Amino acid sequence: MASDPKTPPRTPTSGSENAPTPRLGSGRAGRRKPRTLKQHLLRRLVVLVPASLLAILVMKMGWLDQAADKIQFDRLAWFDNTKLVEHLRVLVTHNGMTDVPAKCLVPIVNGNDPPEATRIDFMERSNNGCPGKPGSFDRLFTIKVNRADRLLATDQGTPGRFHAMAQQ
Repeated sequence: MASDPKTPPRTPTSGSENAPTPRLGSGRAGRRKPRTLKQHLLRRLVVLVPASLLAILVMKMGWLDQAADKIQFDRLAWFDNTKLVEHLRVLVTHNGMTDVPAKCLVPIVNGNDPPEATRIDFMERSNNGCPGKPGSFDRLFTIKVNRADRLLATDQGTPGRFHAMAQQ
């Protein structure tokens, strides 16, 4: 870049000899005033209140349960009764198979069934904040699980006759 003309040096003009040279980051008038406690709390609330409300919404809508289920339930979980029951509890409550809250569902695994036709009865508990007649323990439906092929069938609406169940 030898062909670029050189800029001539600046010559001081009247009254500017004592003017300070601008520095990077000097902004308006130098440093900001420190925040007051009220400003500090207000800024915290502006962030925390919407974040808390969003967390409560995600929890109430069941999105948190579904996300945890997608992360934790893998191919080997079909052979673990605890993981399978938790997966079915999420599936049953979010597919609209029942209006009973998840905490009021009691799954009972029949341990005598073969792995290709394991039956899990879903019962409704009706105490400790659960809806229904206190002290009753009603059977809602049965889910038949084929663990090897990872297939589900339910007798919801047709007791004793099983039909395929949607798996999301």
